[in-house]
Formats: sequence, C-alpha cells, structure tokens
Amino acid sequence: MRRRVSGCESGFTLVELVTVIILIGVLSALGIGLFARSSAFSPLLATQQLESATLLAQQAALAGNTSQNTLAVTSTSDAFLFTVGSREPFRIDSSGTSLSVTGATFPITFDHYGRPETSGNTVQFTFSGESTFRVCLSPLGAIYRGPC
Repeated sequence: MRRRVSGCESGFTLVELVTVIILIGVLSALGIGLFARSSAFSPLLATQQLESATLLAQQAALAGNTSQNTLAVTSTSDAFLFTVGSREPFRIDSSGTSLSVTGATFPITFDHYGRPETSGNTVQFTFSGESTFRVCLSPLGAIYRGPC
C-alpha cells in the first residue's frame, strides 16, 4: 500500500522562527532590566536582617552571654551594618534606603529575659526607599513587622 503525501507540509517558516527568537530576546532584555534594580527589595532585605540580628542578640542574652547581647545598626553612605555584640558586622547595600528609629538609641541591650532595655518603650524601626517596611520591638522583646 502506498501512502500519498500532499503538496502542503506543516511546520514553521524561517520568518516565523526568527520573529519568535527576536521577541524572546526583547522580552528577556526588559525582564532583566526590571529585576536588576535591587533598591526595590532593599527595605525588605534590611527588615529581615534586622529581625534576624535582634533574635540573635536575644538568644545570646537568654543564654547569659553578656558579650553578645547588644544590637547596633549603623548606616553609612552606601550600606547598613548590623552588629550583634562583638561579632563582625553583617553588611547589606542600602541602595537609597534610609532607616529611622523611634523609642531607642543604638546599641540596644537585651536583659537575661530577652527584653530590650529601652525604658519600657516600644521601638519602631522604619526602612524607607521605593517601599516602606516597619519593624516593632515590644518592651517584652517580641519583634514583628507592621505598625507599633
């Protein structure tokens, strides 16, 4: 039995394939440009690092390690430095992000219960840039995101 092949074959033409490749190239170039800017994510990253550093200082205080129970955040022209006790500071790029603190000054020291020694004040940290993130530290030592 012989099979007949019609004169029309299905598939993509060279022009269609080149058009799709060019379209993918343009879309990827635009996508990389959108994600290359890290400043939109810098306030979130700084917030997460602050929460982490605070918990680390509290754990040291609960363990009775008085040389590691302090938290300091230093802002330079291009970075935030998060320092817990006498450890080497952790550095993240500030990328147009600023920090304001109400209710305490740095360094913040934690007592043996993990509470900040801030005269009973709630401490609010605000990281502002293309977006704004707030972190609160309660007088009992709870740290959470959002308004105080």
